[in-house]
Amino acid sequence: MDLVLIESLAVDTVIGVYDWERTITQRLVLDLALATDIRPAAADDDIALTLDYAAISERIQAFAAAHAFALVETFAEHLAETLRDEFGIPWLRLSVRKPGAVAAAAAVGVRIERGQRPETT
Repeated sequence: MDLVLIESLAVDTVIGVYDWERTITQRLVLDLALATDIRPAAADDDIALTLDYAAISERIQAFAAAHAFALVETFAEHLAETLRDEFGIPWLRLSVRKPGAVAAAAAVGVRIERGQRPETT
């Protein structure tokens, strides 16, 4: 199993449980590890044979712009499902951080893993 990484991807979305949070966009920072086999793409030097991190990043930006959730947990769960379905990702690890949500912390958030992790060959 190989991993395609997307690290520190910043997205703006409506997120939060307080009424005032529902009237503004806030920044979330995401890290993703996406399972795939990069060998076919590497052999042919062909992006069509791997996970296109630019396309996935654009999809994440669109997802964040189109949705409004109260909880970071809900954002993470729905995003993971969307990415796995649309890009055929068998397993992923997703971290979602909300900077500034707690004054004494740089960020708070969640890390989830979804899907079946492929066997390492």
